[in-house]
Amino acid sequence: MSAPRPKSAQDGDPIPDAALAAVSELLTSGDLFRYTARQDAPVTLLEQEFAGMMGARYALAVASCSAALFLSMRALDLPAGTRVLIPAFTFAAVPSSVLHAGCTPVLVECNADYRIDMEDFAAKLPGAGAVLISHMRGHTSDMDAIMALCDGAGVPVIEDAAHSLGTLWNGRRIGTIGRMGCFSFQSYKMVNAGEGGILISDDPELIARAVIMSGAYEHNWRKHGPDAALSAALARWQNRLPLYNTRLSNLSAAVARPQLAELPARIAAGLRNHDRLADALRGNPHIEVPAPLQGEVRAPDSIQFNLAGLNDGQVSAFCDGAAARGHAVQVFGAAPDNARAFWNWGFLGAIPDLPKTRAMLQRACDLRLPVRLTDAQIDGIADALLAAMDDVTAPHRATGT
Repeated sequence: MSAPRPKSAQDGDPIPDAALAAVSELLTSGDLFRYTARQDAPVTLLEQEFAGMMGARYALAVASCSAALFLSMRALDLPAGTRVLIPAFTFAAVPSSVLHAGCTPVLVECNADYRIDMEDFAAKLPGAGAVLISHMRGHTSDMDAIMALCDGAGVPVIEDAAHSLGTLWNGRRIGTIGRMGCFSFQSYKMVNAGEGGILISDDPELIARAVIMSGAYEHNWRKHGPDAALSAALARWQNRLPLYNTRLSNLSAAVARPQLAELPARIAAGLRNHDRLADALRGNPHIEVPAPLQGEVRAPDSIQFNLAGLNDGQVSAFCDGAAARGHAVQVFGAAPDNARAFWNWGFLGAIPDLPKTRAMLQRACDLRLPVRLTDAQIDGIADALLAAMDDVTAPHRATGT
């Protein structure tokens, strides 16, 4: 047997021993389907524990955060073609989920701090049937202003909190502010199940519709808990909605559940790592790290920063220099196929003109910071990035004299 590959600074965080034990027990039983057990299947327990942790009434675990977003829009029963506002800075899966739900994504400008441009948002809100706020890379837009506008217009809000598990906005948990909140268990998130997602809501009607459409056929919906309001709604919707079969397996739930207990420590470590690196980088005039908004307490597992005063060649040279030192910095708008650059979303058809977002993406850098990194490793990353920048921007020194 070959030796395990040494972990790099960009690899995911390890799976805890408790998850390994749970997976072993599950494989022995063979009960991988979430509805095999009469009650207390790993997926059911994950839903209950996640809802309790978030202070939400209900949770539904599904195959991915994209599936959660799709089911949220279907649960809202949005008519075909409904305009759904989304930030222009997001992952391609977000507009894809809007299209999959039969709706029309409307992209909203984002500023240099990666957050929604509220002027453009207010201008595009009239005529929208829903808003899907993507807290991209964990950067929270002004949720007070967004909710005030949406509540005033009677427009429901879905939160894409794939990157924001543990983030607070004025003391409220991100993902609990809108009608439904959606989270990811993909490998590079705070809870790593390889793949998976979960949606939360306090509305039994919305959750009931999502449960049925997720693939709770026949009477399997009875295994979603004893809540009377939810049971009544589930009974009403049985056999009245299509089944999309986006269920999470017990295997993924067994991997995810033990990690919930580790979240407080992971959140604290992620914020400590981010802020330590941000403080080291902010002294360089060519690196701008946007500050959090007032009232925002972040839970990051990556860092984003903007390159200032560099031309395209210097941007490319900086990334090459960072990579040569072992750190893969990507500029969102530099790669021809980056799934976070809106002009690469050819499936939308005509690409809108969004100059603020385009300018930001062409200079915005992204670097993963697994929460397991030590202070010494963070300092090493800072030294490498600053050295790469110095190579690009320092005046050439005369030699031989």
